Amino acid sequence: MCAWLLARTSVPSLHLSGLDVHRHFSQRTLDRTASFGRGVDLLWVFGVAAELVALVVLTRMMPPRARAIGLGRIGTAVIVGMVLLVTLWFVALPFGLVELWWEHHWGLGPFDVGAWLAGQWSSLGPEAVTALATIVLLVGLAGRFRRWWLVAAPIVVAIAALFALLSGWLAAGAAHPLRNPQLAADGRRLARIENVAGTPISVQDVSKWTHQPNAFTAGFGPSARVVLWDTLLDGRFTRGEEDAVIAHELGHVRSRHIVKSIGWTALVVLPILWLLDLVTRRRGGVGDPANLPFAILVLTVLGLLVTPLENAVSRRYEAEADWRSLNATGDPASTRKLFQAFARSSLEDPEPPLWDYLWLETHPTVAQRLKMVEEWRKRETSGRRSRGGPGSP
Repeated sequence: MCAWLLARTSVPSLHLSGLDVHRHFSQRTLDRTASFGRGVDLLWVFGVAAELVALVVLTRMMPPRARAIGLGRIGTAVIVGMVLLVTLWFVALPFGLVELWWEHHWGLGPFDVGAWLAGQWSSLGPEAVTALATIVLLVGLAGRFRRWWLVAAPIVVAIAALFALLSGWLAAGAAHPLRNPQLAADGRRLARIENVAGTPISVQDVSKWTHQPNAFTAGFGPSARVVLWDTLLDGRFTRGEEDAVIAHELGHVRSRHIVKSIGWTALVVLPILWLLDLVTRRRGGVGDPANLPFAILVLTVLGLLVTPLENAVSRRYEAEADWRSLNATGDPASTRKLFQAFARSSLEDPEPPLWDYLWLETHPTVAQRLKMVEEWRKRETSGRRSRGGPGSP
């Protein structure tokens, strides 16, 4: 019942398959997006494989060294956790650099390693603190309670909710106000249409390390805000296309998608922690810091298994934001041009392979989004005719 309520959206039943992508894209564009996508897919596969291999090696090597540390349960957990985080960061680093070069090779951004590392560094600290705090929490609770997962689950959800709330204010610190007065006025108008008046709209400067356009919503309630990348405002997009992006992000705020994501976390975290306890119990359980590499390996595998479900939920929410954007702007032509531009500006494959769609795509495909525009236009035209408005016979 809870999953059904969380999965409900304002999008009517639509058939989003069957679009002829050749009507919207040249063969050269389709070939470019497919070639770029294959490289990104291979990097992801190799990166995940390298992470799993590293965790298997640490699972074999770390236990005797962890038991020799002698700093108590929590102190040992912190040391082992730091070793895990540093190792995984260095394992992922070359794949991140190759992906940066791959994007540069296809004209999606400069190969500025320094700027890229600075961007990574800004998020590394909070992520490391969060990971260590979670490790200490799980080890501490597992060492004290037999059914520790019953105690840990609500705490993990509360921490996730806290960080989701703080993310809006943290995003504000890394962005500046929208300086285009016309676009700012559009943002205020669209926020009123979406019944989220007062939602701040900021701009984050990312053009030093990427040319790809993007935007996101951070926070909820009093901290909710929309953040646009400066690459969206560099002149490649019309004002109508920029409005479509702003309306999309305001649609997330209106639909409370971040709050709903916390609800999904509450649903899945308990069974995941129970499975973690079940799998690690024969080795001594999560309460033994020496088992941390194995526990992280188990969580990584479980995460890979759950990813298709997470992405399905994400695509559903992104589709609702697209639908709300179309209703708010009433401009399907600009929305269609925006989605077509994604194939050129970000080399998004309009029809990616199935496994890519399941494990890597958090948004509907470009083909599905274009089909939604067509469906919206048909419904709007049919509605006008039934009301006897413009366009009726």
